[in-house]
Parts: sequence; structure tokens; C-alpha cells
Amino acid sequence: MANVTFKGNAITLLGNEVKVGDKAPNFTVLANDLSEVTLDSTKGQVRLITSVPSLDTGVCDAETRRFNEEANSLGSVKILTVSVDLPFAQKRWCAASGIENVQTLSDHRDLSFGEAYGVAIQELRLLARAVFVVDSSDTVTYVEYVSEATNHPNYEAALEAAKAAK
Repeated sequence: MANVTFKGNAITLLGNEVKVGDKAPNFTVLANDLSEVTLDSTKGQVRLITSVPSLDTGVCDAETRRFNEEANSLGSVKILTVSVDLPFAQKRWCAASGIENVQTLSDHRDLSFGEAYGVAIQELRLLARAVFVVDSSDTVTYVEYVSEATNHPNYEAALEAAKAAK
């Protein structure tokens, strides 16, 4: 498993570490309207999927805003941000933040995404910060488990990987 810390403390990640070349694991999360969303919901598209601890924190807020701003440069790439925030809170945050190009999804109910992608933090019931790019044939082409969950991901590498996966 990836070695990740949260505020300098070692944490335990549940699930399986995803690697480049793997078939992307399926998951079931909730959209802001409480409908279920799965990996198959975006089948045939390139997806840039981020997991964040909570949209209500500075780094998660900045990260989601950055990917929202970069969306136009990615064309048809679907950007998904998954957290364990409640769908209602995600909807409020998106409205207040002007987020229109990133789909926020809640893993609060089942931790389905967190366990499938190895980012569920056992001690906190949050998701570790990570970025995955999944191509249109559901193959993982880029993975970054951010070693310190309160740090930013490598935006440039993730964006380049998403562009290359088209």
C-alpha cells in the first residue's frame, strides 16, 4: 500500500492500491441529487478522478477549484472529485464556489470508492488525497497517492496524463 501521512501522522489506508496499467475498479458513490454514480456511468470517456479528505478544507478547496479552472483545457475529459462529505454539503459548496466543470461525488454511504482505490483512511473515515486518470477503455494511466494528505497533488503531471489519455 501507499505510505501516506495525515498532518505528519502515519495512517492506515483500506482497500487495494491501484497501479498504472490496472483495470479501473468499479465503485458506487452518490451525486448531489442522491443518484448513484459508478465508473460505468462515464464509460467511454477519459476520467480524471481526485479523492480529497473534505471540500471544506483549504487544500481540498484549492485543488477542486484548480481542476475546475483547468477543465476547459482538457476538452472532453470528465473530472470527478470524491470525498466523504455529504451530498448536500457538496452541493452547497459547489454553488458557493462556482464549481461547474467538476462533478463532486460522495463516498459517505459505503466508502465504495475509498476501498476500491485504496484511499479510505481507517482512523478518520476520510479519503486520502490521490489523483487517478482512467482512459476511455477503463485502464488506469496515471496514479498519484499524495504522500502527505494535507499537501497538494502534482497538478501539471495529472493534467498532462489526462491530455495524453485522450
